[in-house]
Amino acid sequence: MTQKVAVLGTGKIGEALLSGMIRAGWTPADLLVTTRRTERADHLRTRYGVTPVTNAEAAKTADTLILTVKPQDMGTLLTELAPHTPADRLVISGAAGITTASLEDRLTPGTPVVRVMTNTPALVDEAMSVISPGTHATPAHVAHAEEIFGAVGKTLQVPESQQDACTALSGSGPAYFFYLVEAMTDAGILLGLPRDKAHDLIVQSAIGAATMLRDSGEHPVKLRENVTSPAGTTISAIRELENHGVRAALIAALEAARDRSRELASGTNS
Repeated sequence: MTQKVAVLGTGKIGEALLSGMIRAGWTPADLLVTTRRTERADHLRTRYGVTPVTNAEAAKTADTLILTVKPQDMGTLLTELAPHTPADRLVISGAAGITTASLEDRLTPGTPVVRVMTNTPALVDEAMSVISPGTHATPAHVAHAEEIFGAVGKTLQVPESQQDACTALSGSGPAYFFYLVEAMTDAGILLGLPRDKAHDLIVQSAIGAATMLRDSGEHPVKLRENVTSPAGTTISAIRELENHGVRAALIAALEAARDRSRELASGTNS
């Protein structure tokens, strides 16, 4: 890799990207990072051999800027970057709800912007990253973003109008599964199992089910029906889930996440 890439606001996701890019062939000397804290910068330099710089230095030096700050911090970062970012820089934003148009308005006219929503499984190279190009981004810019985020999982290109839905479904998605495992673990304890055994049973079941969904090509309804025998234990459990409105609650939860993503885009932070 010959282009310089800077990760701005390098938290857990930013560090996961750095690690994945290095494993995929990027040279640490071509990777720049920015952080708020000196000790964080020292950690990244020591562990990965990358170069900590200021946000202004990153904008002046790197060919690609990856903005991994929280949505509420994006305005401050853009104010700092704008005077130093030439129009030939590729800017990749990972902030939920922040549109490419709003970024383009704050940067040098003509700056290519790509919006990416990834998720925390990037930490284990199993991310789902959803990519949408802005007005000035070319297919080559999109391919470059796919190359970067492909280092930590799968990528999918979608129209930007679908980004809020993808944020609700995939960006926040891991939390829903963790929540479900937490609830099932509590149920296992109620049924008489030790916590560690309940946890192991549920986690392996989740891994197996996810692998079947990914590799079998079968519809989830078909896979569920294969487990659900007449008058058996599974259908009794499914009936209770339906009686308690679990399906409706999930739909409402995803709609709430989508709506919050839209609020973030409009600047509503409360």
